[in-house]
Amino acid sequence: MRGHIRRRGRNSFEIKYEVPREGGGRRTVYRTVKGSRREAAAELNRLQAQVASGGHVDSSKLTVSGYLMTRLAHWKASGVISPKTAERYEQLITGQIIPHIGSKLIQKLTTRDIEAWHTILRTRGRRGRKGLLDGQGGVSSRTIGHAHRILSKALREGVQHELVLRNVCTVQRPPKVGADKMPILTPAQVAAFPAKLDGHRHAAIAITALFTGMRRGELLATRWGNCDLEAEVIRVRESLEQTRSGLRFKEPKSAAGIRDIRLPAVVTDVLRAHRKQLLETRLVLGQGRLTDQDLVFPAWDGSPQQPNNFCSVWSKLARKLGFDIPFHGLRHTHASQLIHAGVDVVMIARRLGHSSPVITLRVYAHLFPQDDSKAAAAIDAALEK
Repeated sequence: MRGHIRRRGRNSFEIKYEVPREGGGRRTVYRTVKGSRREAAAELNRLQAQVASGGHVDSSKLTVSGYLMTRLAHWKASGVISPKTAERYEQLITGQIIPHIGSKLIQKLTTRDIEAWHTILRTRGRRGRKGLLDGQGGVSSRTIGHAHRILSKALREGVQHELVLRNVCTVQRPPKVGADKMPILTPAQVAAFPAKLDGHRHAAIAITALFTGMRRGELLATRWGNCDLEAEVIRVRESLEQTRSGLRFKEPKSAAGIRDIRLPAVVTDVLRAHRKQLLETRLVLGQGRLTDQDLVFPAWDGSPQQPNNFCSVWSKLARKLGFDIPFHGLRHTHASQLIHAGVDVVMIARRLGHSSPVITLRVYAHLFPQDDSKAAAAIDAALEK
C-alpha cells in the first residue's frame, strides 16, 4: 500500500495514503502531523494498518461519538491527561455529549447544533444513576462549560488534522458561569477552630489545611521528609489522586504547585503534637519509628488515606462540630484570610500554588475589597510631594 511523507514546516509533515472507494478504486487521503518525521512515519503506518484491517473510518462518515472516543483513547495513551482527568472526561463525554449530539457527523456539526445542545443540557440534561434523563431539570452552567471545552479541544485537534474545516465551539460559546458562593468560615469560627477540633483524629490535617491553604491531595501525600518543623516549612512535592484503578502519587498540576509553605506557630505546634501521637501509636502496633518516607497524615496502618473517604468522614465531623463546611472550604477560608489581611495577590497565588495570579483573581475576586480610597490617597500624596 503506497504512502508518502512530505515536510510542510519546521515541525509539521503531510502524510498521504490511499483508501478504498465504496464503488471501487482508491482515493488519496492527506493528513497533517505535528512533530518529527519519525512520528509522521509512525502515524502513516498506523493509518495504513487501519486501512488494511478494514478499521479505517472515512472522515466524511465520522460521528461526534466515534471521534470523541478516539480522541479520548489517544489522550489517555499519550499521557496528555491524568487518569483522574480521563475519568472526568469520560463522564462528560458519555453523559453530556454523546446522548445529545453523538450521532451527528463531525464534518456537518454547526453552531446551531451546539446552541441546541447547550439548551438541552441547561433545561433537561440532568442524568440519573443509570445514565438516563431523570426529569429533574438541567445541569449547571459550569458543567456545560466543562463539556463544551472537551468538545472544543477535540474539534481543535480535528482542524489540525484536517478532519474538519473549523471549530464550531469557538464560534458558539458556552453559557457564562456565575460566581459561586464558596462556603468559608467566619473570623469567629476560625478563632475557635483549633479548640473545637482538639482531641479529634483529623484535627492536625484540618488545622494545617486552614492555615496553609494546601489542597486535600497535597496534604494526604505529604511525607515527614518534606515537613521540617524546625524550619517551620512544608515542601509540597506530591499529590495523592484517587481513580477507579486505585490511588497514585503524582506531581502537582503545574510547576507553581511545587512550593515551600511557611508554617504559622499554630500549625507547627499541632504537627509536633501529631507526630508524637503517631510515634506512640506506631510503637504500640510494632511499626517502628517514623522515617522521612512515612506520610504525615496516613491511615491507621500507615498507608495512604483514600481522598474520597476522607472527605466523607470530614463532612460528618464538620457538621457535628457546627461548621458544616466541605474540606476544600478550608482552603477558600485561608485565601480569604490572606486577602483581608492585605497580602499581595502574587504572594497569595504562590502560597496557594496557582500558576498565575490571574487564577487567584478569577476565583477570589469577590473577596477583594471594593473600596478604592487607597488609590485616591496615593494620588493625593503624590500631588503633595
